[in-house]
Amino acid sequence: MTVPQSMTAIAIVGKGGPEVLQPATVPVPVAEGSDVLIKVAAAGVNRPDVMQRLGLYPAPKGHSEIPGLEVAGEIVALGPDAHRFKVGDRVMALVNGGGYAEYCLADAGSCIPVHAGISMVEAAALPEGFFTVWHNVFERGGLEPGNWFLVHGGTSGIGTAAIQLATAFGAKVIATAGSQEKCAVCRELGAVRAVDYKTEDFAEVVKAETGGRGVNVILDMIGGDYVERNIRSLADDGRLVNIAFQGGSKVTIDMMRIMLKRLTVTGSTLRIRPADVKAAIARQVEEKAVPLVADGRVKVIIDHTFPLAEAATAHERMDEAHIGKIVLTV
Repeated sequence: MTVPQSMTAIAIVGKGGPEVLQPATVPVPVAEGSDVLIKVAAAGVNRPDVMQRLGLYPAPKGHSEIPGLEVAGEIVALGPDAHRFKVGDRVMALVNGGGYAEYCLADAGSCIPVHAGISMVEAAALPEGFFTVWHNVFERGGLEPGNWFLVHGGTSGIGTAAIQLATAFGAKVIATAGSQEKCAVCRELGAVRAVDYKTEDFAEVVKAETGGRGVNVILDMIGGDYVERNIRSLADDGRLVNIAFQGGSKVTIDMMRIMLKRLTVTGSTLRIRPADVKAAIARQVEEKAVPLVADGRVKVIIDHTFPLAEAATAHERMDEAHIGKIVLTV
């Protein structure tokens, strides 16, 4: 398969609003080591891309400065140590950058085959959210069947995945969202209770729904003044997992409550983790979660798609009241 020497990609020209995302002609990257080169069919748009555009979340050293953390497409070249796949295979992949482009490198370990029942747009919108949810909710949070689970941002890409996966594995889900319309979507996806955070206190709702016991696991991307209420909302031996801090990362907490309830407060970020860690998560997602998408039990919720050249418009959509994932198509 002939691979061109140059391609169209979205460059970040300066720091600032969506207008700094501009199409550019750049060299096609070369697959080395355990990398595969993917001809991109679609690429997911995520909040970390916005943070990178603003200059707050730079690419890891040695990786592409082109934004984009997840892609789906066809493998067109293999590095010498990439043995699992072959040229022509359809894959989805979690990447460290470079997704907003016609071609993108991915470590073979972070690639998952695309089932026949999953479209390329759905596949491109799956890795970042599903890897994040699996690692943080099921591995770090230890969510088990019958547990109560609270997820904030229930209609975000991560939220829609978390509600469905937790429900599919037998947990009882409470989700927060910012409008009655979004709360209705959370319930449709499986939440037993949706909380409009603009009009309700989620800590009071948790107390009422769980008979005063609290939830077992919380997935939070807000931080700030949510942290103290999260701690109040946890049951004995509960686990709070933070994956972002839209409301701020510096907070004051009462350690006595953590001690008395034997709570675990943890968190993670995937982008800086070693390739073997992400490969291990990929195998779990491939085995446990992707079959649920392929047979329709879990859906990848797509808000909107935009052509690659309209990445700036896609980022404008990120700031609006979207539900689910935004995807660039190539």
